[in-house]
Amino acid sequence: MGRTWIWAILGVLAACPAWSVEVHDVRLWRAPDHTRIVFDLTGPVEHKLIVLDNPSRIVLDVEKVTMKASVDGLKLKGTPVQAMRTGIRQGNDLRVVLELGATVKPRSFFLKANDQAGDRLVLDLYDKAPQAETVVAKTVKHSDKRNIIIAIDAGHGGEDPGAIGPNRRREKDVVLAIANELNALLRADKGFQPTMIRSGDYYISLKGRRDLARQRQADLFVSIHADAFKRKEAHGASVYALSTQGATSTAASYLAQRENESDLVGGVTLSDKDDVLAGVLADLSMTSTLDNSLKLGDRVLRRMDTIAKLHKNSVEQAGFAVLKSPDIPSILVETGFISNPAESELLSSRSYQQKMARAIHAGIREWFLAHPPSGTLVAWQKQQIGQQYVIARGDTLSGIAERFNVPLSDLKIRNGISGEKIMVGQKLLIPTT
Repeated sequence: MGRTWIWAILGVLAACPAWSVEVHDVRLWRAPDHTRIVFDLTGPVEHKLIVLDNPSRIVLDVEKVTMKASVDGLKLKGTPVQAMRTGIRQGNDLRVVLELGATVKPRSFFLKANDQAGDRLVLDLYDKAPQAETVVAKTVKHSDKRNIIIAIDAGHGGEDPGAIGPNRRREKDVVLAIANELNALLRADKGFQPTMIRSGDYYISLKGRRDLARQRQADLFVSIHADAFKRKEAHGASVYALSTQGATSTAASYLAQRENESDLVGGVTLSDKDDVLAGVLADLSMTSTLDNSLKLGDRVLRRMDTIAKLHKNSVEQAGFAVLKSPDIPSILVETGFISNPAESELLSSRSYQQKMARAIHAGIREWFLAHPPSGTLVAWQKQQIGQQYVIARGDTLSGIAERFNVPLSDLKIRNGISGEKIMVGQKLLIPTT
């Protein structure tokens, strides 16, 4: 009797693919230059990608997989995918067919499970002719006065929600809202031009974020976050710069590790891995980039101190991968701990998001008005102010003009003087030659 039951059970197991991996969810994200489709799995799989023409289709064959999720609810509008259907082939293999309305360059890869996400099969469909964002380049004519370009990076995005706070508040949503507010403030400033690294709900690799800032020839890269800590009591806003050695605190080391693991969640292939060499990082210490990052970060931190409690009273440093640009001053702003119930509530408030954006904006603007890059409108405007000279006994306008090697007529025009009369103690603005 016992053997009969055993053989019956074995027969049932042999008749159904109970050992196969399951697809328990399918998600789709649209980015400016590609569409990403993610298949969440209960285990590892082998797959094959096939591209077909007339009509244009992409076929994804996955071995020994059971489809438990539906693709009917996926929002395909605005993507190159016109329709998606699934079926079973060769007994227990899954076939996914995508009907395309535009030419794409497909790429697929498997991601092993990690501490933050399970096994996934990722399909990226890259647009053949992406439209690049128009920005003001630094390579302009000598006579031009370019804008100061600020690259605003909202952390995480897409399938990487970042830290999760009470009531399922997601870091990626909070920081994008703050980034949008900062973007609007900088757009209103003459002489400044912001550029959004992530303008919607999609993921960009850490290296990809740096690369975009470099392609857009940014003068500053500011990455905005609202992280979590192991203890929910942790609170306070912070500003970080890159460290080429060790972290300045345990919290800084922990947060850098968390942020650097974003690529594991967001989905990055080996070809996307960071290729920054130790020598490049060593060069950072021999340039002004890191020094400017620390000083600019301090201006931002001082402004944030007026609207938020600070986690530390100075700019901290750690090995944040997203800050490893050797030629662009880069800072990472932690607007607060979303894991802290009180701060999470604040961070989800539009009014507080605006206050935080205004504080970051004020710090950035203050720094660049004092230290404008050469060739910019702000630098030109600062030059027009010129030096200030206090008239002493015995001075004459012609003598002052000769001393500073400026035309007498320019000196008069700059100070609104029509005659020759001047007074001891009077302040003159010396025009730039």
